[in-house]
Amino acid sequence: MLNDDHKKAIQTAYSQFLAGRDLKARYGQKLMVAAIARTLGGIVQNGAGERDVGKSDGEHICVVEAGTGTGKTVAYLLAAIPLAQAQDKKLVVSTATVALQEQIVHKDLPEVARHSGLKFEFSLAKGRGRYLCLSKLDQLLSGLTDSGAGFSLGLYADEQPQVDESGAKLYRDMADQLATGSWDGDRDNWPETIEVADWSRVTTDHRQCSGRRCPHVTNCSFFRARERLGKTEVIVANHDLLLADLALGGGAILPPPEETIYVLDEAHHLPDKALNHFAHHSRVGASTGWLDQANKNLGQMLGEIGDGAELDRGGEELPALLTSAKQGLEQMWPLIEEQCEFEDERGNSSSPGRSARHRFEGGVVPESMMQLAEKLREDFDELEAVLGKMLQRAQKLLEDPHSPVPAVDLERWYPQLGSWYGRAEANLQLWANYAREDAAGALPQARWVTLVDWGGSTDFEVCSSPILAGKTLEYSLWRRCFGAVLTSATLTALGKFDRLKMRAGTPDNASYQVVPSPFDFSRATLQVPAAAVDAGRADEHTDAVIDTLPQLLDGDGGALVLFSSRRQMETVYESLPGTWRNRIVMQGQKSRQQLLEIHRETVDGGGRSVLFGLASFAEGLDLPGDYCRHVVIAKLPFSVPDDPIEAALAEWIEAKGGNPFMQIAVPDAALKLVQACGRLLRTEGDSGTVTLLDRRIVTRRYGRAILDSLPPFSRRIE
Repeated sequence: MLNDDHKKAIQTAYSQFLAGRDLKARYGQKLMVAAIARTLGGIVQNGAGERDVGKSDGEHICVVEAGTGTGKTVAYLLAAIPLAQAQDKKLVVSTATVALQEQIVHKDLPEVARHSGLKFEFSLAKGRGRYLCLSKLDQLLSGLTDSGAGFSLGLYADEQPQVDESGAKLYRDMADQLATGSWDGDRDNWPETIEVADWSRVTTDHRQCSGRRCPHVTNCSFFRARERLGKTEVIVANHDLLLADLALGGGAILPPPEETIYVLDEAHHLPDKALNHFAHHSRVGASTGWLDQANKNLGQMLGEIGDGAELDRGGEELPALLTSAKQGLEQMWPLIEEQCEFEDERGNSSSPGRSARHRFEGGVVPESMMQLAEKLREDFDELEAVLGKMLQRAQKLLEDPHSPVPAVDLERWYPQLGSWYGRAEANLQLWANYAREDAAGALPQARWVTLVDWGGSTDFEVCSSPILAGKTLEYSLWRRCFGAVLTSATLTALGKFDRLKMRAGTPDNASYQVVPSPFDFSRATLQVPAAAVDAGRADEHTDAVIDTLPQLLDGDGGALVLFSSRRQMETVYESLPGTWRNRIVMQGQKSRQQLLEIHRETVDGGGRSVLFGLASFAEGLDLPGDYCRHVVIAKLPFSVPDDPIEAALAEWIEAKGGNPFMQIAVPDAALKLVQACGRLLRTEGDSGTVTLLDRRIVTRRYGRAILDSLPPFSRRIE
């Protein structure tokens, strides 16, 4: 149980923080602090300092929905930091977006440290991909011609194009700034934006990195940052990095889950991000290409790093394995053409240049494909094993001061060996998934093939994914972690946590709390005007939006109009009078940041500005006061049913006798609608109007349930 010392430490920190910032306590914030303190303070440790797993395991997890304005970041920091210190555990705060991550590191944590009386060190955790690889930069610069053009580090047609003169200048500038200490190798600290293609040449991943064996390790930006992590008590990360760490077994990048209390902010994003991390995919044509190219480059590699022993023995085995895997993929191509019927997202037969996919119903793959997938599984299993041994040998040679192989050659080829190994591993995981049926009673896998453009021609991307991330998160995170707090402004759907439990796998006996926002929702009005049309009648609905918008948005200040489809947004924009188009800034015309700057400058100058946006503008957009006095939502935000994972999930629910529309589509739409409505009130003094132009909110049974799950705005239903 939470003891008196813990309570006093938290209460003192909270009181000092409020006094130091000249703030008043918020009711919802106090409730949140108390809920987190009860959960984390109630964790029982055994003699070894580990969490004592009892019969009611799950009580070490606290789930808190806290509306905008609650001050949830301060609440969880002031509650969790003292308890993590008292129990000698690391605190990892993970977010879904870079914006919140930067806010916590640059604003919230410094303020808590300055005003609360708590003594702690904190740091920002990033993956290898955010840091420069000195070895790659060195190789790249040494390979450039005097003009800086014509050099390509990649060995495959699907890798990076050649370096042009501007790229060469960028890499030389990087080397100069590293040498003078004016840059630390962190991509985010470079003064200008670095394009993905330029950055990918000089960064690495865990497969290609030789780690402590690298001769550049003492100056490596990534390892310097890693060492700082080991000395800090509070680590700020993101969900992608956390999931990457879990995929590597936990403790590879961040502290081990058993030694960690996690705070997962923006937790509603975690299930989707987890699905991305635990999915498998491989392109048939591209994989055939790299296998062929690897075979061609093998002789050159062995000529430079052959050691007369393990590397040469592996090199002797590789040609046959590479050829066999290539032949298997070449056989898979016509089989896919024969077994798969590709349709676009509207169910029409695919046309040139369009992305199209074939989903295997029930996740069941045709027998002929399963048999060939088993052969590919065997091929890539052997290939991965041989490449793994060669990598280990190369690592030992890098460590050996008397190595018979020059270090410069090992450094050049080690990343390529790592790349081959990573691609073999990815193919092994995919084809193993396609070679076996799902276990009886287990959640089915979603399996599909996407037809994609590749170098002016087409390729088949073969994919598989769990339909829910819940079980994976349960075993890799919830059961292992010392403690966890999940929070967001939108964790419930239709007033329940059932959607989160299903998608994220949080235990039934975790603590679930909804704490109130300090906002006075009666200052805002939710209206459904008489002109609102059933959005199921697409053309009629679009015409109604075009006719209604000029009257709706005749007031002063800024407004936000949210659409569910780009096609409708652009149609409405083009159909409005020219004088009206002049006041609209539309998503896609410029970068998000540029659009927001134009919008704010117009409103600051006393003008009228209307933002047109899609789903990404319905979340995370902060436009307080006059910047947004009116939010117009064109239609209920039901997802387009073209996602193969969601389709497979719906199929599974229906097979169990459930109703996918009511169990998936409606809760998802309700949650998205709450997020969209949340763009209006951003401070306690804000007021305005939310207008919904979809009559289904009042005419359909599910519409009433969605309406009742929204904040308690004043209502005007015509």
